[in-house]
Amino acid sequence: MDVELRHGYEHVYAPDLASSTLYKISGHWEHFRENMYPPMEVDHDELVLKPMNCPHHIMIYKQEQRSYRDLPVRIAELGRMYRYERSGTLTGLHRVRSMTLNDAHIFCRPDQIKEEFAGVVRLIQEVYRDLKIMDFKNNLSLHDPGDRAKFFPDEQLWATAERMLREVLDDLGLDYTPVVGDAAFYGPKLDVQIRTATGKEDSLSTVQLDFLLPQRFGLEYVGEDGKAHAPVLIHRGIISTLERMMAFLIEYYAGDFPVWLAPEQARVLPIAERHVGYAQHVREHLAARGLRVEVDASNERISYKVRRGELEHVPYMLVVGDKEAQSGQVAVRSRASGDLGPMPLEQFISRITDQIASKA
Repeated sequence: MDVELRHGYEHVYAPDLASSTLYKISGHWEHFRENMYPPMEVDHDELVLKPMNCPHHIMIYKQEQRSYRDLPVRIAELGRMYRYERSGTLTGLHRVRSMTLNDAHIFCRPDQIKEEFAGVVRLIQEVYRDLKIMDFKNNLSLHDPGDRAKFFPDEQLWATAERMLREVLDDLGLDYTPVVGDAAFYGPKLDVQIRTATGKEDSLSTVQLDFLLPQRFGLEYVGEDGKAHAPVLIHRGIISTLERMMAFLIEYYAGDFPVWLAPEQARVLPIAERHVGYAQHVREHLAARGLRVEVDASNERISYKVRRGELEHVPYMLVVGDKEAQSGQVAVRSRASGDLGPMPLEQFISRITDQIASKA
């Protein structure tokens, strides 16, 4: 979320329930109905669990009059979604029925499309560099002109949208594979494909260009000419759902996360029971700096505690005994580099926070 804030996104929170009317206007009711949960009647309105966030973000955009000077408007959300996936398609964390999507929608002028789309692609590249994801490929998902049931029938809009996406990808120098028939019903998209541990290809990131939904919802902005114009909508998901991303990262790193991603970044290991108090002091000091730290206060030998920490992929183990408690130090053992010896607590904090900040 901090990366999105740096790139000019505004974070929102949309409700889990919405009127089915929203999805009937958007077209999701027609094209996605079999993957939605049954509607429920509440106060004479038909409500559904939201299967996607775009209609909600569209309504947020529509709450006020927009000028051409206001655009682009970038709305982002860690949005909860509910989809009725058939039992045979559910696969661990890769495919679930309740998910949280790193979602965003960009409302822009036609002359901003290429710049905004390229900005999203660069954001994907930045995140992949941080996560050390190197093995992926780009699919340019296009519509099938012969499939009138799946794609809205406006060949001129499709031609314009697909040409713009090709130009952006060519300008960025990206290799991509055109895939006819894989577009969303409202527009073409870039799908970034990764390979899971089982060898299956899966979409991790997507960027979609949409001229249709702004028309269906009557979205407008006041142009430089003083007249009303329809904005263009870019749908984007940088890291897919949090569930699918976690499944991928667990497999990708084989559970051995870098320090900045590790669920437990350090573990304090008191040698004897009399050292537990100092171990708790160390933990509290580290936790106050925003680090994820636990204390292993079990009665096991210190060699066993170290071994257990290594098997559980804890990046740092901090051994504390009489000498460390008296001097305010910790004896540091790195899972990656081995025994680093004793060092002042603040020196260790400086070391680990530098690694986290640089995503080493």
